[in-house]
Amino acid sequence: MSQAATKQADDKTLFGFWIYILTDCVLFACLFATFAVLRFNTFGGPGADELFSLPFVFIETLLLLTSSFVCGMAVLYARVNDKKNTLLMLAVTFALGLAFVGMELSEFSNLVHEGNSWQRSGFLSSFFTLVGTHGLHIAVGLIWILTMGWLIYRRGLGRNVIRKLLLFSLFWHFLDIVWIFIFTIVYLLGVTL
Repeated sequence: MSQAATKQADDKTLFGFWIYILTDCVLFACLFATFAVLRFNTFGGPGADELFSLPFVFIETLLLLTSSFVCGMAVLYARVNDKKNTLLMLAVTFALGLAFVGMELSEFSNLVHEGNSWQRSGFLSSFFTLVGTHGLHIAVGLIWILTMGWLIYRRGLGRNVIRKLLLFSLFWHFLDIVWIFIFTIVYLLGVTL
C-alpha cells in the first residue's frame, strides 16, 4: 500500500471515529436533557442534596482526570517508540479507571441498599441512566486498554497500533469531558441548588 493510500485510509478511520464520538455526544445530550427535566421529580423522596457526597465524587473526578493525563503520557511514549513506558502508562490508566468504576458501583450499591434505586423516582431513574451509561463507557474503555496492552506487548509500537492507541485516547478524553459535565450538572449543582 502506498503512503498516500495509507494516509487516506487513516483519515477515513479517524473521520469514522469522530462520527462515532458525535453520536455519543447526541446520546449523552439526550440523557442530560432527560435528567434536567426530571431532576426535581423526587416523588417525595430524597433529592441530590440529601443523597450525594461531594468529597466522594471529587475523588472520583480526580481519579478520572489523572487517568486522562496518564493516557496522554502513554501516547507520547508510544510516539517515541518507548514500549515499556507506554505499557506502564496504560496499566496506570487502567488502574485509575478501574478505581473510578469501583467507586461508582459502590455509590450505586449504597443508594440501592438505602432504598433509593432507579425505581423510586424520575430523578433517580434519570440519574442512574446518565451516570450508569457513562460508567458503561468507562468499562468498555477498560476492555479496550487491555486489548491495547496485549497488542503493544505482542506487536510492538507499529503505525497501526499507534493509530489504535490514538483512537482510544480520543475516546478516553471524551469520557473525561462528559464526566466534567456530570460532576457539574448532576452533583455540584444538585447539591448546591
